[in-house]
Amino acid sequence: MNWNPVEPKHHDALLSLARESIKFGIDNGSVMEVDPASYPAPLRETLSTYVTLHKRGDLRGCIGHLEARYPLVVDLVHSAYAAAFHDTRFPPVSEEELNEIDISISVLSPLEEIEFSSEEDLLQKVIPGKDGLVLQDHGLRGCFLPVMWERLPSPEIFLKFLKEKAGLPHSYWSETLRVFRFRAQKIPNGKGDSHLP
Repeated sequence: MNWNPVEPKHHDALLSLARESIKFGIDNGSVMEVDPASYPAPLRETLSTYVTLHKRGDLRGCIGHLEARYPLVVDLVHSAYAAAFHDTRFPPVSEEELNEIDISISVLSPLEEIEFSSEEDLLQKVIPGKDGLVLQDHGLRGCFLPVMWERLPSPEIFLKFLKEKAGLPHSYWSETLRVFRFRAQKIPNGKGDSHLP
């Protein structure tokens, strides 16, 4: 399954909007309002996003939504704001560092539950390099975007660290464990200097 809901001609507009959201958050301490009607139809589709921030190559924030509930531009504004100000691993992004921040956006496909009978069966069904995964059990949940395959190239390692992210031991297994897959269209790092609408 290929997942490319956003045409390249709209990439700069989305990167600009994400940067504007962060700038607005710095200036106002709140999420920027956006009117979906002022954007082209493809940017008004109900889609979910993750926003990843890097500063000089190092992760600076990454937050998003797994379920699509809002128009793409609205979801993006909220994800960018959250990545900049609510990723508890990092202090809030400051005005001084904003120009050093690279932004990448992942537009997610709907979640699809993977049916499996064992950990070995699950590992056979996962598609390395393509699948993002959500793992959940007993109120604990972890998510890895497909880009994590670059760091964790084997399904076994990917799953171990996904369990860890969910707060579970690497060897954890349960009959109630649920795993969902999704795809992500990555809109690459950029300074987001162009403006649309």
